Amino acid sequence: MNLRKILHYTVPMTIKTIAFLCAGLCPLAAETNYYDAKPFGDDSGPARNADNVAIGEWWKFPIEAKDSKTHNRGHNEAQMAEWIQSIPREQAIAFAFYTHDHGVLKISAQCFPLLPDEPKTVTLELKRNGSWEVVQERALNYPGWDAQFRIEGWDNLHDVPYRLRLGDVSSFEGLIRKDPVDKETLVVASMSCNSPKDKERFSRTKLVENLKLHDPDLLFFAGDQNYTHDEATFGWLQFGMQFRELMKDRPTICIPDDHDVGHGNLWGESGKRSTAKGASDGGYVYPPAFVNMVQRQQTGNLPDPFDARPVNRGIGVYYTDLNVGGVSFAILEDRKFKSAPMGNIPQMGPRPDHINDPSYDRDAVNKPGLRLLGERQLEFLDVWTRDWTKADMKVALSQTAFAGAVHIHGKPDNRLLADLDCNGWPQAGRDRALRILRSARATHLCGDQHLAVVMQHGIESYRDGPISFTSPALVNTVYGRWWWPLDEKAGGGSAVNSSLPWVGDYEDGLGNKITMMAYANPDRERAKTTRENRGDGYSLIRIDRKTGQLVFECWPRFADLSEGDSAQFPGWPITVNIAQNDGRKVTAYLEEVKLPVENAVVELVDESNDELIYCYRAKGKTFRAPVYRDGKYTLRAGKDRADQTLLQSVSPIN
Repeated sequence: MNLRKILHYTVPMTIKTIAFLCAGLCPLAAETNYYDAKPFGDDSGPARNADNVAIGEWWKFPIEAKDSKTHNRGHNEAQMAEWIQSIPREQAIAFAFYTHDHGVLKISAQCFPLLPDEPKTVTLELKRNGSWEVVQERALNYPGWDAQFRIEGWDNLHDVPYRLRLGDVSSFEGLIRKDPVDKETLVVASMSCNSPKDKERFSRTKLVENLKLHDPDLLFFAGDQNYTHDEATFGWLQFGMQFRELMKDRPTICIPDDHDVGHGNLWGESGKRSTAKGASDGGYVYPPAFVNMVQRQQTGNLPDPFDARPVNRGIGVYYTDLNVGGVSFAILEDRKFKSAPMGNIPQMGPRPDHINDPSYDRDAVNKPGLRLLGERQLEFLDVWTRDWTKADMKVALSQTAFAGAVHIHGKPDNRLLADLDCNGWPQAGRDRALRILRSARATHLCGDQHLAVVMQHGIESYRDGPISFTSPALVNTVYGRWWWPLDEKAGGGSAVNSSLPWVGDYEDGLGNKITMMAYANPDRERAKTTRENRGDGYSLIRIDRKTGQLVFECWPRFADLSEGDSAQFPGWPITVNIAQNDGRKVTAYLEEVKLPVENAVVELVDESNDELIYCYRAKGKTFRAPVYRDGKYTLRAGKDRADQTLLQSVSPIN
């Protein structure tokens, strides 16, 4: 059952608002104490040191010495506070970003911390017929200093300027672009891992200039927008000020990853509390109020969650889908439900999540009952796979990769066999997720790995699964990684057309089959690493809905497009077709049928186990269904959903 769409189309607004509140994404109407010095609770744990420079009487910080013995500090709170305090009040509204989907526009406004005599509500205005028109007013959330707007009945056929006002103190303007459904090629910019350990700490000048020249239709930030951990609002403001000139004028997807919620690694375990070093026991280190603040700040502009029920301890969810220009994007939370290594599998390395023993038993870590995406997200993916309303193609977005396509971690001499932080573990959950993506011919985009990689997943056999593009780190100073096979030899299988040496069929350290198509290693000698050769960069994906062609581009961060620099990382660009996301070998076909409408959605189900074999939008007026094994099948088709049975209990013909 698609709860998000049921809420949108059939449930009164009061009920929808309740569901939205349950997700932790909307402020309650009750009076807010905007200067509560302990908004996350009062205990001896992380809550005591969360968001110090953006709460309480922030304009007086530091008023006393602060306890610096919390996780991953090492950031100078005084310098953070000095930056926040230095912001001119006319910039109190820092930035804004939005999406619109199925007639609903959602905008998030982010403010700097406000002074007591400044307004605590933000007004949204739209420019129509040359005049500004007030459409909504929203109270700011505290902690977090953000506000979310929701407008139903949105007409996405026209560009509409918008303005946010904080009384007479500050204003911020942008453009809500019309849906680019009439463009031949949709351009997606994919980015992740925005470390602050960089000379351009408060700006990304050249990067933003380059991205403006590319003019993407959609921005995807896959996680680790900031690394300040306990000072999340500071880090989020820092990120937003770097990218606001891009985000204000185009649909933007931000999904928080582990560092955004104060972790080095995260196994969410459906919201439990973590108490172990490195959080390898699963759950969240910081209080639910802190996690919900981060999620609200970063994802409050997304379409309503598919199923808004919070997980344990009231931590909200945001997994959903977004249609842009006829491409449907599934937005996943690949950390929230995932099982943790500690307590579930034997430790086989220096840490519960690292494996270095080449002789270990793969089945020992692939135990029944371990979760990756969780049943709720798998149900969502099944619904998303079968619903093609206004969509010709599908793309899945997540935080990290469904394989461990990395050999060397952190330092050039730190070779690691398997990292349980990636989505290659647990393997059964990985395979289950990839089968669903394969059934929709969905391409996968992600970040997290600090190494740009294009690979094709293998499930039952090599190259039978979807293709995945992992973006490089925007700033690769924190934790460099390398693809570097121990024997320094090309992989197996048929040759991959690439200028790079180590491409082809491999197994990762968890036994998952992958076909490496491209990688962008930083310089192996870290002592010689400079800004230009450490692997910083961003990804572009050009999607042609008419032909199904995708072009993957991987750009160095310090390229100068204004000077005509066209040099991508070696191995790119790469051109693929959506049909390659299902690489199973066709063994036979069902009889040819006439489709109920041209370019209908077709769905094939194996009657022996009710397994969905595939569901995608076909081309033309007739369809001859391919099958991959003998059996009895049902074929359905329809305009946006396969709701008409064309063939039932039929076998393939040779």
